[in-house]
Amino acid sequence: MTFYFTGIRSFPKLWKSNPYLGLGPGHSSLSVFLKDCYGIKNQEKWFSLKTVCPQNTKAMNLLVAKARYVRKKDEGSSKQVSADSHMFAAGAAKKRSQMNPLSKEHVLPPVKNIFQLPTKPLNSEEWDKLKEDFKEKANFENWIISQMIKCHSSVDVAKSVLAWVAAKNNGIVGYDLLVKYLYLCVFHKQTSEIIDVYEIMKARYKRLESGAYTLLIRGLIHTDRWREALLLLEDIKKVMIPSKKNYNDCIQGALFHQDVNVAWNLYQELLGHDIVPMLETLKAFFDFGKDMKGDQYSNKLQDILLYLRNNQLYPGESFAHSIKTWFESGQCLGCGKTVESIHLSSEEYEFLKEKIMRDVIDGGDQYKKTTPQELKRFQNFVKYHPPFDIVIDGLNVAKMFPKARESQVLLDVVSQLAKQNLQVLVLGRKHMLKQNSRWRKDDMEKVQKQASFFFADNISEDDPFLLYATLHSGNHCKFITKDLMRDHKACLPDAKTQRLFFKWQQGHQLAIVSKHPGSKVTFQHILIYDTVVQTTGDSWHIPYDDDVVERYSYEVPTKWLCLHRKT
Repeated sequence: MTFYFTGIRSFPKLWKSNPYLGLGPGHSSLSVFLKDCYGIKNQEKWFSLKTVCPQNTKAMNLLVAKARYVRKKDEGSSKQVSADSHMFAAGAAKKRSQMNPLSKEHVLPPVKNIFQLPTKPLNSEEWDKLKEDFKEKANFENWIISQMIKCHSSVDVAKSVLAWVAAKNNGIVGYDLLVKYLYLCVFHKQTSEIIDVYEIMKARYKRLESGAYTLLIRGLIHTDRWREALLLLEDIKKVMIPSKKNYNDCIQGALFHQDVNVAWNLYQELLGHDIVPMLETLKAFFDFGKDMKGDQYSNKLQDILLYLRNNQLYPGESFAHSIKTWFESGQCLGCGKTVESIHLSSEEYEFLKEKIMRDVIDGGDQYKKTTPQELKRFQNFVKYHPPFDIVIDGLNVAKMFPKARESQVLLDVVSQLAKQNLQVLVLGRKHMLKQNSRWRKDDMEKVQKQASFFFADNISEDDPFLLYATLHSGNHCKFITKDLMRDHKACLPDAKTQRLFFKWQQGHQLAIVSKHPGSKVTFQHILIYDTVVQTTGDSWHIPYDDDVVERYSYEVPTKWLCLHRKT
């Protein structure tokens, strides 16, 4: 049996590895540069495509020469000639509008809202008094909850409005109020409240208007009852063609719950109605595809790329990054073989979750630095919140950049994640709320408006809380801390569980690699493949240590050997 080398590369990353393997010599390829949407400093990302036809280098040289001639001709002139100056270039319309700004005399001054909405639930007497203060409002109840929607008030405050109205109307709350309350529940991802409203509407109304259907579909897709969102979609079809948003929500829900066939059938149905899908719908297929193996799903994604081409649609930067991640998707660029994913199977995840809950959370030594009462309080806190997307060790993250104010670092990180509409949980200590030179009160107030917060006692250990919240939220949830969790790994009973924990950790722990002046925070990419010796039968991929690099036990090699049978 003969093997030959295809390629060896080394790559930098958090876990001393990289999202793709090396391209061997002798491959004719077109390297396409795609700027990373996370903005990693001084780190270019490349992927390779087979070259289809050779470029006309003579024509290209002629174009370059002409461009140089134009630039030389216009030197000293006030006009600029550039490659993106044509009228269809991205950003050209905005540049034209800036050159011809509207006269300031036509701009109306902003209207200030002098009314301060309640920030905590009110009882019936307090609502009666507030209504009396605004007796000029024809329908105070609808008006006040509309104001809450504009300001994204908490669900608890809005719920106190419904309780007040129900108390005056024999337990009945009108349709309009229910829908507006439902909007807030969906916005805050309060799944238990969404299901309660759904049950009320299902019992009381045979048909809903499109806005209520849309909210219920969006609210149900991330719950165990997500298939009922598909039934609501069928109800819409009886009177009209569902909107692209309705289809997007149902497709996202199907993919979230691992039902690819339902998602793809809905996508085909959407196209059958000549509806142009939302780009986030297409992006969801690529995000799901990075963990899929086999040609069948790959062919589906190539169909989507052709759809973008045929309809002249352009992905945004985030979508482009998803396409890039799928394209790499753990494939060795030397031989094209797919290597094993870093992500755990559902069975592995449930096994690991049970082990950590038992051996680290319940059976570990966490009570040395916390109390059973505090841990129980935290478990109830997590139970009554929707699943989180990111869990942050607040104190650990805040101290990552010693020269910066700690509350400002935490605010910058949370703000950047909140802009991506992620459900963020920050684990903190009570002393972080006290005003001092390192922790400013106004910074912390801004953080608390953008994320959920749990403040533990100052002597408590954060790691058990972080592990519990991350695992409880589901396999999609990531966490941010510098702590490498070696003590907790050591608490696990056997080598298999420790191996699964390390694999899960590599696929879920986000690292902050730099913080730029202002607020720009750069995150390191998470691994998408597992760094172990792997074989597909006719090929081997072997990670190996560099002789001149010292590797610690919690690190993985950066270099790979790619071998396959010579035919």
